[in-house]
This record gives sequence, C-alpha cells and structure tokens, in this order.
Amino acid sequence: QVQLVESGGGLVQAGGSLRLSCAASGRTFSFSNYVMGWFRRAPGKEREFVVAINWRGGNTYYADSVKGRFTISRDNAKNTVHLQMDSLKPEDTAGYYCAARSGSYLYTVAHEYDYWGQGTQVTVSS
Repeated sequence: QVQLVESGGGLVQAGGSLRLSCAASGRTFSFSNYVMGWFRRAPGKEREFVVAINWRGGNTYYADSVKGRFTISRDNAKNTVHLQMDSLKPEDTAGYYCAARSGSYLYTVAHEYDYWGQGTQVTVSS
C-alpha cells in the first residue's frame, strides 16, 4: 500500500506563490519505479491534470495552463515531490491532489493513477 500526504496549500493573492509538497510512503513503494502526478479540481469542474514527473529520469510534462508558472521537482532521498506555483491566478483556485502509479510513462489521465492523496486547498484571491 502507498500513502501520499500533501501539504502547503493556502490562501494567496493573485501573482503570489505557493509551494506544495507530497510525501510518499509505503512498505512496497519503490520510488524509482513510480511516476508522480499533480491534479486539481475546482468547484463544479472536472479533475484536471497539472503536471507529472518520472522519478528515474526526472522527465516532466506540464499542462499548458500552468507551463512556465509551475515547477515540479523531486527529492528522492525524502520520497517527496514538490510543486512550486508562481504567478498564481484566481483560476488556479482548486483542490490539488498528488497521485502515483508504477512505470515511467507520464500519464495525464486521472484513472491511470493508482494512489491518491487527500488533497490540499489552494485559493487565489483577485
């Protein structure tokens, strides 16, 4: 079983920054074999892909809506993924969820991920 715990959400003004973290753990969790992703869901909207990272090679893939503003990174020693969010906009307001799945392909579809965190709320005021 894999446990994912997000942190770092909060309220920020437009143009500001937040840094989200996702700590992964589990007895059978081998981080070099997992892809980590971030998704978000705004009220009344479908869950949306944000970004994914490959643990082994550090490859990343961003949604167009966040490209150039968000940066994903990993700390393999701490089994943690970070999402640095800069130049935040009110439309970035959503619950942000960390997800994991085995393999190396950077999936952008939620149902391809096997494990999910409980989410952390990000609210951007105008």
